[in-house]
Amino acid sequence: MEKKITSVERVTTALKELNIATRVVELPQSTKTAAKAAEAVDCRVGQIVKSLLFKTRQTSKPILILTSGANQVNEESVGNIIGEEIKFAAANYVRDQTGFAIGGVSPFGLKQKIPTYIDKDLLTYKIIWAAAGSHNAVFSIDPEVLVSSTNGQVISVR
Repeated sequence: MEKKITSVERVTTALKELNIATRVVELPQSTKTAAKAAEAVDCRVGQIVKSLLFKTRQTSKPILILTSGANQVNEESVGNIIGEEIKFAAANYVRDQTGFAIGGVSPFGLKQKIPTYIDKDLLTYKIIWAAAGSHNAVFSIDPEVLVSSTNGQVISVR
């Protein structure tokens, strides 16, 4: 019987394939919220990457927004930037589109290519931390590497 690859293994493989020099860390505590993640890795909340999936209202397309843990996404503002209104995606839609559960959505190892937008505030840090496929797995990354490796568009999300 073939072993099923876990979400964390999928992220680890994607990071290796992209030659991103980092290590996925599985922590004993949950990193499901930005505050918990910051506490777990001993950094500022702003250094935590919240990977949030939205859905366009008219065409129902997924949109991935990688935002600073210190920020809230202004849906109207982002909708104006991308040219279509967006709404927060339901949990089942998130899993269907990304292959990850809410709280563990990673910018890497996605089930499919999803248009990605990156909060400009993340670029103010030397190192940021993102989810690695589960509620307690994370990895650190240079924000410029995040931008280049995801082909994400840097925007103001506030």
